[in-house]
Amino acid sequence: MLKTYNVLFLCTGNSARSIMAEAILNRKGKPNFTAYSAGSHPTGHVRPEAIQQLVAAHLPTEGLRSKDWNEFAQPGAPQLHFVFTVCDNAAREVCPVWPGQPMTAHWGVPDPALVAGTPEQIEKAFREAFMILDRRIGLFLCLPLASLDALAIKREIDRIGKQ
Repeated sequence: MLKTYNVLFLCTGNSARSIMAEAILNRKGKPNFTAYSAGSHPTGHVRPEAIQQLVAAHLPTEGLRSKDWNEFAQPGAPQLHFVFTVCDNAAREVCPVWPGQPMTAHWGVPDPALVAGTPEQIEKAFREAFMILDRRIGLFLCLPLASLDALAIKREIDRIGKQ
């Protein structure tokens, strides 16, 4: 019987990158992974451009919401196995103490929400962020987690974040 791993993707606003990562892993990682996302300073809304990328990739969007990372440090929260920061700001912040001491890594992705320009330029920035996350999650899912020790997993996850 395979283990189910819980993964939390963190970003400051939890409105785009972490939301897209949550949706990608929840589709590609079924049934062995359950993904969540949160932010240190959530905006309270999901960017429509992020939703547009998910719809274009035929990924479900229902239930996605911008939420505070403290939800996952509370009693009764899912036990996390992996926590990935996807923005540089969140990586520099002091995170809550996660019950169970999950493995952590930084997978920095440029913030598409900061792009100013034409609608086409903004859409391109969101598409590129989606593609980076999709590729990294695909590589992560190829890791033989059940047969690797914690140090080897950590090295591989950090390597994926540099790609």
